[in-house]
Amino acid sequence: MSGCVYLMYHIIAFGSGFVLDLLLGDPAWLYHPVRLIGKLITVTERMLRGTEEPDGRRELRQGRLLVLIVLLGTVAVTAGIVVGAYLMHGYLGIAVESILTWQVLAVKSLRVESMRVYDCLKKDGLLAARQAVSMIVGRDTAQLDEAGVIRAAVETVAENTSDGVIAPMLYLCLGGPILGFAYKAVNTMDSMVGYKNEKYLYFGRAAAKLDDAVNYLPSRISAGLMLVVCLVDRTFDFGQALRIYRRDRRKHASPNSAQTEAVCAGALGLRLAGPASYFGKKVDKPYIGDEVRQIEPEDIRRANRLMIGTAWACEILCLMVLAGVWWILLR
Repeated sequence: MSGCVYLMYHIIAFGSGFVLDLLLGDPAWLYHPVRLIGKLITVTERMLRGTEEPDGRRELRQGRLLVLIVLLGTVAVTAGIVVGAYLMHGYLGIAVESILTWQVLAVKSLRVESMRVYDCLKKDGLLAARQAVSMIVGRDTAQLDEAGVIRAAVETVAENTSDGVIAPMLYLCLGGPILGFAYKAVNTMDSMVGYKNEKYLYFGRAAAKLDDAVNYLPSRISAGLMLVVCLVDRTFDFGQALRIYRRDRRKHASPNSAQTEAVCAGALGLRLAGPASYFGKKVDKPYIGDEVRQIEPEDIRRANRLMIGTAWACEILCLMVLAGVWWILLR
C-alpha cells in the first residue's frame, strides 16, 4: 500500500472516529481499552516494586522502567491491531482505525459527565451534584457549596479540553491510533502514579515529567484554538479571554493546566482555581481569572460549548493539514 493511499485511508478514519465519538461517546456496555492500560500499569507496578523497603534511587529506576514497559506494550499491541487490519484489507483497516480513534477521544464523554453535575444541580440538589462532580475531579467534594461544585465542573471541562480532546486529537493526526494510544498510556500513568505524595514521589516522577512534556505544545495549541472560538462565537468575551490568558496562564503547579483554564475563565468572566482540599489536606492554589460576575450552573453548559467548539476547530485544522499533505504526495 502506497503512502498516498494509506494517508487517504488515515484521513477517512480520522474524521470517522471523531464523528463516532460525538455520536456515541463512551457507552457503558463497551469495555474501554484504557482500562487494559490501567491494568498493565497496576500489574507492572506490583511486579517492579515488590515488597522491598522504600529507596528513592531504586524507585526512580523502577518508575522509568514502568514507563518503558507500558509504552512499549501499548505501542506493540496497537500497532499489531492496526497494521494487521490494513494488511488484511484496506477497508478493514479504515474500520479498525476509526474505532480506535473514537476510543482515544473523549469529547462526548466529557460533556456527558460534566452535564450530569448540571442536571443534578437543577433537579436533584447539592448532595447529588457533589456525588456527580466527585466522579470527574480529584479534590474532596463533600464540603463544597453550589458555587464550588460548579467551579470544579467548569475547571475539569477547561483542563480536559486539552488532555482529553485536543492533545489526543493532535497525536492521532500525527501517528494514528498508535501514537494516540501511546499518549493515552502516558496520561493514564500520570493519573495513576504521578502524585507528589510519599508513595509516588520518586516512583511516579518519570510518568509525571513525561506527561508534562507530551502536553506542553498541545496545551498551548488548545488555548490558541479556544481563543479562536471566542473570537468567532460572541457568546464568549474574546478580549477578556485573551487578557486573562496572558496574565494567568502560568498560575498552576503544572506547566500546562492553566493554559486552557485561563482562557475559559476569561471567556466566561469567572474566577477559577484557588484553595482546594485533596485527601483531607488543604492546598493553597492561586486564583485564575477575575470574578466579573457570580458563577452559575449555566456556566457548565457554556464551558462545554467552548470545549466542543475547540474540538471542531482542531478537527478541521487537522483535516486541512492532512489533506494538504495528501495533495502534495499525489502530485
